[in-house]
Amino acid sequence: MDELDLLKKDWNSDKVEYKSYSDSDIAPMLHKKSSSIVKTLFYISIAELVFWLLAGILPYFLSSTFKEKLETSYEHPLVVGFNILSYCIILLFIYFLYKSYKAISTTDSAKKLMESILKTRKVIKYYVIFNLSLIFLSVPLAFYFEYNDNPEFHQQIVEASTKQMLVVYAVVALTAAVFLVLIWLFYRLIYGILLKRLNRNYDELKKLEV
Repeated sequence: MDELDLLKKDWNSDKVEYKSYSDSDIAPMLHKKSSSIVKTLFYISIAELVFWLLAGILPYFLSSTFKEKLETSYEHPLVVGFNILSYCIILLFIYFLYKSYKAISTTDSAKKLMESILKTRKVIKYYVIFNLSLIFLSVPLAFYFEYNDNPEFHQQIVEASTKQMLVVYAVVALTAAVFLVLIWLFYRLIYGILLKRLNRNYDELKKLEV
């Protein structure tokens, strides 16, 4: 339990000596706590960037099969553009989070702090939506490139019956859904917990502004 939570717990207790705390006592703690949360979000976003870089680089050097497939996929401008866009969005996300952290760290105004919290919430919301959309598109795209670049798989699809194709489409849809749920749960766990705390700070600041 941090300093602010302890203070609020004491403030709401029945002991008379704890009821002398004013808004000016709470605001700096909300400020410090919000700054710490956004800083943690910033570090998590950097860790995520490093993770995706390693996930793309390490298999390239460790697996000759993956290396061959990756080199083949990079012959398609759409794949290259897809990857560039992904990393650009992550870098942009990191930049906006850093701006939010600096804004919260340097402001003394409760109103500006509330505005910074709102901006941070929007940035994370759009980032999660973008990543989920990316996952949704990447699975059918992977199927499409496998169909075009793998002669054996291409022949199997051409010779498949209608029933077999329905099964293939169902597998593709199910795979996309599983990836979506897993990524959503990841963001729900990592970013959701911190956002919940940030929202709590925002609610406390609104009470102080009233």
